[in-house]
Amino acid sequence: MALKKPKSKYETAMLIDDSEIDNFINLKMLEGCNFADRIYIHTNGKSAIEVLKNVERMGEISLFPDIIFLDLNMPIMDGYQFADEFEKISLTIRNKTKIIILTTSLNPSDMERANKYKQIVKYINKPLTCELLQLL
Repeated sequence: MALKKPKSKYETAMLIDDSEIDNFINLKMLEGCNFADRIYIHTNGKSAIEVLKNVERMGEISLFPDIIFLDLNMPIMDGYQFADEFEKISLTIRNKTKIIILTTSLNPSDMERANKYKQIVKYINKPLTCELLQLL
């Protein structure tokens, strides 16, 4: 008799981080904790926001992530620039998603700035842990 995999906490998650090593570690943690059925990975905010805007244009709301783990310090488009662009996505779709800042920054001004965005609901330091994921 096959064991049935327990239901994931979320249907879709997205990791946005320029560090491929961090993405690999966080992906393994998300998979190991059965956090999401689908996990998308992007190494910069620009490619992630382009995908999300395409999903919005196609009207494929089911493909939109329920949760996004967003690094702040990235080349091409940093986490704040991503958050600014994310706020341009339609409110109906945007409200489906919560953003978690996942960073190494301990700078209080980064935390303060992140709090200004409605979709950013939490600011946590790397790495992810199963205990932390259970709180989300």
